[in-house]
Amino acid sequence: MLNIGDKAPDFTLHDKDGREVSLADFLGKRVVLYFYPRDNTPGCTRQACAFAGLYREFQNRNVEVIGISKDSTASHQKFAEKHGLDFVLLSDPELTAIKAYEVWKEKKLYGKVSFGVVRTTFIIDESGNIEKIMPKVKPDTNAAEILAEL
Repeated sequence: MLNIGDKAPDFTLHDKDGREVSLADFLGKRVVLYFYPRDNTPGCTRQACAFAGLYREFQNRNVEVIGISKDSTASHQKFAEKHGLDFVLLSDPELTAIKAYEVWKEKKLYGKVSFGVVRTTFIIDESGNIEKIMPKVKPDTNAAEILAEL
């Protein structure tokens, strides 16, 4: 189980343009790392657009925003273009980071049980340690709540 103060699990995944990105690339900056279920779904779109709307303010505070889902890089590219998302979106089809951050969980919808990504946000400090864990966040308020935290 991940806890505040733990070293954040490092990962290397591909961004929407196919470039490899590692968490270690952002040492020296705080990172808002958010996991979401799927591109172009209503909640995920609202959450991503909220981060996009506040992205300049995050950058002014030397904070990088990274969104991760199991969608493909092509899906991320279309999602980013459609909604003007300037921050990093990473593709994790093998569930490497998703499982390392323990956000792949059992979900129930209308009595049906399945596994999927539980919308969760982590704040990682400049040294690569977990500063805050926000499970089951609300897509509409998540970005503003984090900005207020910082």
